[in-house]
Amino acid sequence: MSSQTPYKVLCVCLGNICRSPTAEVVLRHFCDKQQLNIVIDSAGTSNYHPNKAPDGRSQQHALKRGYDLSTLRARQLKAQDFIDFDLILAMDHENLFNIEALLTQVQTEYGVSQIRAKIALMSEYDQTYLKQALPDPYYGGEDGFERVLDQCESSSLAWVTIFKQQFKQQTDVK
Repeated sequence: MSSQTPYKVLCVCLGNICRSPTAEVVLRHFCDKQQLNIVIDSAGTSNYHPNKAPDGRSQQHALKRGYDLSTLRARQLKAQDFIDFDLILAMDHENLFNIEALLTQVQTEYGVSQIRAKIALMSEYDQTYLKQALPDPYYGGEDGFERVLDQCESSSLAWVTIFKQQFKQQTDVK
């Protein structure tokens, strides 16, 4: 990665209206705060909500913490994402499994050499929620949306530490 080319991260949940858009905005906030050259997007493994805004409850809870989700629109994960993104972050184990299954299809179709993306859980390095699923708040109450924000903030801070280490190693090699 050169200093001009941004590192690209994709946050993925099931419908792309609660967890992954929240993760996108929270991770972007912490990356921007550290002035990291990272582009962040989100998608869903399903196509349940094409081009829909994030869930109103997600938006409401995020806004209370200063995160604006209103401009985001849901989209489905696609083959090209494995070529375009450096890192795909799954919000839970079921979506991780579905992303890995799609990756296998994409590798067969495009060839392994075309694939750029690494795949991990959002909570991969989060010492507070280590490798825990980010619970889907859609069918639950208010506390579920707060938990999503808490976990996204915690996991995002963990990823920022990892990104800074990776970028430092890359600049040390040059």
